[in-house]
Order: sequence, then C-alpha cells, then structure tokens
Amino acid sequence: MHEASSSCGTCDAHFWRMKIKLAWIGKTKDSAIQALTGDYLERTSRYAEIEGVTVKDEEAILNLAGGERKGQRHKLILLDSRGKQLSSEELAQFLEREQVQALPVLFAIGGPDGFSDEARRRAEFVFSLGRMTLPHELARVVILEQIYRAFTILKNHPYHLGH
Repeated sequence: MHEASSSCGTCDAHFWRMKIKLAWIGKTKDSAIQALTGDYLERTSRYAEIEGVTVKDEEAILNLAGGERKGQRHKLILLDSRGKQLSSEELAQFLEREQVQALPVLFAIGGPDGFSDEARRRAEFVFSLGRMTLPHELARVVILEQIYRAFTILKNHPYHLGH
C-alpha cells in the first residue's frame, strides 16, 4: 500500500493534485508484481496523489467508490474487457479532464471473473486494456504504467517517446 506525499516539486502550482486510487481484488503473492506495482505508484506520485489498495471483493470496491470507506466518494472507473479501449494519448486527455474535477478517481480491477453487470452499471466509465486476456495481477501493472505514461504525456516528459 502506498500513498503519495502531498508535496510535488514537478507539478504546476496552478493544478490541483489529482487523487487516484487503484483497487484490486485479492492479495498478491508474486514479489515481481508487488515490486512493479510499488515502482509505478512511486513514479506516478510525482504527478498525483495515488494509492493502491487491496480489497476483498467487488462489494468492497463499490463501497469504496460510494464513500462508505473513509467517507469520500470516488468516480468509479472499472477495468473490464467489455469497456472502451483508449490509446495512451486518450487516457492522458481523460486524466487531464478529470484533474479539474473535485472528485477523486477510483480505477478498479476485478478478480479473475471480471465485474458483474451491476458493477458495470454503477461505474461512471468502463475501460478496457484491450481485447487480449491478461491475468488480473498483470493488468494492475499495465494500468499503473499507463497512468504514469499519461501524466508524462501531459507534462511533455520524454518517457512516452523514449520507449
């Protein structure tokens, strides 16, 4: 679990620091996934307040989005194979639009069986990483890398074009 500090020397002073949570179902046993998750949380913390949280089940994600945990509602964005696919640049534009909102964003990754129809109805956006099937633990690393990439695109950092 990681929560970024609120100071940011590399962010523009006129931008509100976007708050992002990434929630996933189930504990991670693979140390490589844990290391990559921590690395991208740390990198992204330069641009936004970001936290990764492990939850028990889909209901816990919906409760977190609704503000039943720690009292703050979040804009729920589900990662689901039936969602809309975005390019890295489109994700950057999406995050840029969300930066001006006062509502924190919650990206949620389901378990191996994905999300229920009810969860997809409650989400404010359903996003797909692509048509290929990914293990849900690997999906976490991919979305974290893409969130980091999106912020580097917005800040004209060479990371996006250098890879």
